[in-house]
This record gives sequence, structure tokens and C-alpha cells, in this order.
Amino acid sequence: MPDKIILTSRDILEKEFKIDTRGYCMQEVDRFLDVIIKDYDEMNSIIKNLTKEKQELVEDNIALKQEVRNLRTKLDVLSDNNGEGSSTADVLRRLSNLEKYIYSKD
Repeated sequence: MPDKIILTSRDILEKEFKIDTRGYCMQEVDRFLDVIIKDYDEMNSIIKNLTKEKQELVEDNIALKQEVRNLRTKLDVLSDNNGEGSSTADVLRRLSNLEKYIYSKD
């Protein structure tokens, strides 16, 4: 939990107020504190779930970045091979054309 959160739901539940002759209705204060406790617990649950989801997304993001790096490396290797293959095919085609030219003159 973040360091800025001071109270827990237990702190709220166990908080006792001094009674004054002109104080608030204790039942009304207790009901309101019960609502606050429920909201506080729900908020903590949401934070916990979002933190877990964030961690899963960070891990997925790391895995996807690694996969992209791997795919780029494979693509670079394939591009290099295709470049060499194309130049080899081009050389063979030129050689074939040259042979046709030379042998057709004889």
C-alpha cells in the first residue's frame, strides 16, 4: 500500500470519540463510520487488483518487446539471405544470358 495512507479500516472501526454533552448522535456516527469502513475496504481491494493487473501487463509488455526483438532479428537474417539469394539468382540469370549470347554467335 502507498505510504500516504495512514488509516486502515480497523483504525476506523476501533476509533473512539470523547462524549460531550452537546456531542453527535453516537448511532449516526457509528453508521457513517461503517459506510466509510466498507468503502475503505473496497478501495483497498481495487488498489490490490489494479496493482496485480499492472504487474501482469508490465510482464506481458516485457515479453512482447522481447518477441519483437527476436522477430526483427529473424527478419534481418531473412532479408540478408534474400538479398544474397537475389544477387545469386541475378548473377545466374546474367550468366545464362551471356552464354546464350556467346553460343548464339558461334
